Amino acid sequence: MVQEMNTIIEPVIKVNGELEFKGDKSISHRAVLFSAMAEGDSVIKNLSHSEDVFSSLKCLNQLGINHKFENDQLTVSGKGIFGFTKSNSPLDSGNSGTTARLLSGILAMQKFDSEIVGDESLSRRPMKRITEPLEMMGAKFESNENITLPLKILPSNSLRPINYKLPVASAQIKSAVLLAGLHLDEKTSVIELLPSRDHTERMLELNGIEVDGGIQVFSSKKDYPKAHKYIVPGDISSAAFFIILCLLKNDSELRIKNILLNEGRTGFIEILQAMGAVFKFENFKICSNEFTGDLIVKSFNLKNIVVPKEKIPSIIDEIPILAVAGIFAEGDFEIRNCKELRVKETDRISSLCMNFKEAGLKVTEFEDGFRLEGSVTNTSPKYNSFGDHRIAMAFAILGALTTGCEIENFECAKISNPEFILQLNSITE
Repeated sequence: MVQEMNTIIEPVIKVNGELEFKGDKSISHRAVLFSAMAEGDSVIKNLSHSEDVFSSLKCLNQLGINHKFENDQLTVSGKGIFGFTKSNSPLDSGNSGTTARLLSGILAMQKFDSEIVGDESLSRRPMKRITEPLEMMGAKFESNENITLPLKILPSNSLRPINYKLPVASAQIKSAVLLAGLHLDEKTSVIELLPSRDHTERMLELNGIEVDGGIQVFSSKKDYPKAHKYIVPGDISSAAFFIILCLLKNDSELRIKNILLNEGRTGFIEILQAMGAVFKFENFKICSNEFTGDLIVKSFNLKNIVVPKEKIPSIIDEIPILAVAGIFAEGDFEIRNCKELRVKETDRISSLCMNFKEAGLKVTEFEDGFRLEGSVTNTSPKYNSFGDHRIAMAFAILGALTTGCEIENFECAKISNPEFILQLNSITE
């Protein structure tokens, strides 16, 4: 059980029950952005209540887009193509890289200037990966020499489509370019070498917008979204923490209802299956062009594996909690080819290694990953969240699986899942 006030995590005996999660954060961001771009009222059910998604809504409100919550659903009154109005103050993305990067693709095509800012953590994260392709499209930006937030976006009279090959697997870069391309008469294409999340493409198709291309090629041209009704599936990245807690705790069983089962997001499920876990899936359906269903989890003994390089993009957000699973699996846990973790909300490789050392593990840090040996020996560890929601929740699960722990600044978990504590208490003894 958990004492919320002082972020003390106590050990649990077993896991039993069922959980249903608020909407997937990635899809929720896109639903509010697409609704804002459409002309007329769109309705979104089961929207994520994360601080990140509220940052998107706040920015859109500054751009003249009204919204209201009623009966647990959100209505967004969109303004159509070029319907946004200039904000009188900087657009604050908070901690949300998705807000800053996807919104940049839309604002780069507008006829007014904008400025995007963020919190201290987001202001350290790279924006060049977004500005570079958008500048190739004729967009204009002003920033510091590191090309981080704050970012000023200036109007341009020479916008043009491009064919762009992604330098890294990134749904945010891909989405920013595709959203920008919706403002242009001719086709803009994005080519990716490794698959990344395809929620933007699925939402374009849901809005009747053709997404061209062969293998890993996606295109867009002027054809703005229409007002729509969205039902957002449950957030599988938030569920990952509880899935692994249940797997690792003896005599435990958990049903997770109406969860997103998009194959680009279930990479960590496939890794756990390769480690020996057995899952049961029920009640499959398609919800707003996304696959959903129920996932039944039971306790299993796991064995560490070599994680294939091509799987890294689909598990990048789950690596912190997969590392926790690796501690309890047979053999040592090692993961490589994940240098992208260094430019997340914190340098996750460094942060994970510091906390695992605090737990008493032998830790080897690499530029692109880390190796864990041994077991948890510290009976009263104090973990640092580093202001990173996924670090905070991963080490809460580690504490629950061992002798408990204390976590500094656990409040940052609200960035993605403000209900984490309640959910943990509801399924544990």
